[in-house]
Amino acid sequence: MPTPSHHSIGDPIEEVIEYMRPYIAPIIVRINVDEFTTSEFIQALNMDPESSAVYEEAIERWHENNAEAAKLVIHGQVIPQLLRRSGMVEWSGYAYGHEDPYGVPAWWKKNDTATGQSVD
Repeated sequence: MPTPSHHSIGDPIEEVIEYMRPYIAPIIVRINVDEFTTSEFIQALNMDPESSAVYEEAIERWHENNAEAAKLVIHGQVIPQLLRRSGMVEWSGYAYGHEDPYGVPAWWKKNDTATGQSVD
């Protein structure tokens, strides 16, 4: 019997993470501020036509066939995990007062990798 974190078809969250992974770093680089919220990142992601199409496809791919549930997972788990794994930003705290109907926004701070500076 599958555990709560593993579906019989594999881990659906990891599948969405792998699908979206190639589109994350270019958006981080393109964001022209040192700190941003999860919500602002998702807005930037959706401003790029190719990344927006990937976001929409990720919603469609969610195994529950429920767009609202998919957005909860993408905003609350997938995007934060992708930002962490990028190695380009660090979690900087919860973004109180910033609205996202699908997740709890956080602040993310670019590190030297994302700003083009040396990380010696």
